[in-house]
Amino acid sequence: MLPFSAAAETNKTPILTILKNAFADVARVLEIASGTGQHAVHFARNLPHLTWQPSDIPEHLAGLEQRIIETDLENLYEPIGLDVRDLPWPTPDQDADDAFDGIFTANSLHIMSWAGVEAFFAGVDETLASGGTLAIYGAMKYGGAFTTPSNEAFDQSLRKKDPESGLRDFEAIDALARSIGLTLVADHAMPANNQLLVYRR
Repeated sequence: MLPFSAAAETNKTPILTILKNAFADVARVLEIASGTGQHAVHFARNLPHLTWQPSDIPEHLAGLEQRIIETDLENLYEPIGLDVRDLPWPTPDQDADDAFDGIFTANSLHIMSWAGVEAFFAGVDETLASGGTLAIYGAMKYGGAFTTPSNEAFDQSLRKKDPESGLRDFEAIDALARSIGLTLVADHAMPANNQLLVYRR
């Protein structure tokens, strides 16, 4: 049986609504932490003008690979093993003219350590083409405060499992993005108290 995320199934359509505009001029997307692959399949199927490269840490690849194989979309590539902390990031052999001009990640920055978040942006810096777009989905804090009690409870549950994880401050994320030459284009409020940040290089 394929791995399944109820949250991914619920949020894939609202996210797609934003990505249709954010990735309108994007040709090649790298997804970080593709998880079950539900997002990858949905976005590749509904954004046929681009190619979608899923990735995840090696121990999570089996179910992801099976979903991609069963979907059989020409613009959805076989997933690659990628740990954001291992720089430079592995990428398929491609010509320089075919660099990733889009990077997407969902619900990943709050499940890694802050050092992992810093490594994520270092990888984006090395990988995202000039003029490219970065889209980050997930729950965040603003001004050090939680936006809802449910987000605070979620943060506490994350930290019980891993003290180095937890919801990130938007301002800290934005500072890392700006440090690698990214400009915030939009901060979209999403269902279930999540955000979708869109940056342009």
